[in-house]
Amino acid sequence: MKKFLLGTVALVALAAPASAADLAARPYVKAPPAPVAVVYDWTGFYIGGNGGWGTSRNRWDVLGFSDGSHNADGGTAGGQIGYRWQMGTWVFGVEGQGNWADFKGSNISLLTGIDTNETRVDAFGLITGQIGYAANNVLFYVKGGAAVVADRYRVRDAFTGFPITNDINDTRWGASVGAGIEYGFAPNWSVGAEYNHIFLGNRSYDFVNNGFAGPAGSLFATENIKQDIDLVTVRVNYKFGLGGAPIIGRY
Repeated sequence: MKKFLLGTVALVALAAPASAADLAARPYVKAPPAPVAVVYDWTGFYIGGNGGWGTSRNRWDVLGFSDGSHNADGGTAGGQIGYRWQMGTWVFGVEGQGNWADFKGSNISLLTGIDTNETRVDAFGLITGQIGYAANNVLFYVKGGAAVVADRYRVRDAFTGFPITNDINDTRWGASVGAGIEYGFAPNWSVGAEYNHIFLGNRSYDFVNNGFAGPAGSLFATENIKQDIDLVTVRVNYKFGLGGAPIIGRY
């Protein structure tokens, strides 16, 4: 009996390695690669369009006496072109913008009670520098620089609406400050919203009779006009070159 048991154990020991060798080897499965983190790049030239709303506040004075104030409101549309360069999360840029405008407003003269003072803004332009902070494809920025505005002023009869003086057409220069946010929704496309304030200060104009309210060519009044403008626009930009390329890879 003892010899039988020892023989059985020996057979089992010999069969075990053979059985293990018959088992299929485990297949090797390669781990999937980790995704590459895409970092949006704001560097490059861009061009775009904008549209929105503006308000021009205008205060008319004659010899230090108030002749009334009014807002000239309306729509605006135009375009912009610029260049940005990114250093880490900071973005710097320069931009030129030109817009058509249709801002109109008027008030009854406080000094005469029978005349209407009118202001109209036909166009404006901005030449500005930018400093921004990029949260990947979202850019927050402030801007500032020079502004130029095409203005038109007129005095009308309050009852008939007939012009009683010459039109004053002037190009006024001033300063501009603003802020905006821009979202890169595709590698080369972005959309944003922007606010700008334009400071134009004071300027005096001689309004001349056209013969309706006095001798043609005679001085009607010298008006000092103080003006500033607020603008809110929506913008769409196309940037040349790489946009949302994986410039920094993390694995």
